[in-house]
Amino acid sequence: MIKSPEASQSAWRTMTPDITPLLDIIFIVLVFLLLTANIPLQSLEVDLPKTDSEALSTVQDDKSITINLLAGNPAWALQGEKFEDWAAFKPVLESQVKALKKADLMLASDGAVTVDNMMKVLAFLQEHEIQATEILMEEE
Repeated sequence: MIKSPEASQSAWRTMTPDITPLLDIIFIVLVFLLLTANIPLQSLEVDLPKTDSEALSTVQDDKSITINLLAGNPAWALQGEKFEDWAAFKPVLESQVKALKKADLMLASDGAVTVDNMMKVLAFLQEHEIQATEILMEEE
């Protein structure tokens, strides 16, 4: 059996190979493989207005109806008319179903609106097969 020399530690170090260059090559290959890995990117195409005046002209169109989702109370508004709760707002929406289907519908929401309020409106629209053409979100 081969034993390492115990008297001198320097002799033992000269017998072991220096693996530093090997580790450098392994890390370089690892970085190369990570950088060249084919990662699929998911994207969503969104057409944004080029100017603020274009956005304002679309919002002020007479053929459009706006449903506002507000943070706090009142929670909803239709064409600027505010409603405190869903029980008061839903009958107004139901009376406007034909107009909502014909007009361009805009959902304008505060950034702090609860998901519950947003889901109630979206569920109503889906139930009545109303297509929302634009969803506007206010920046926080």
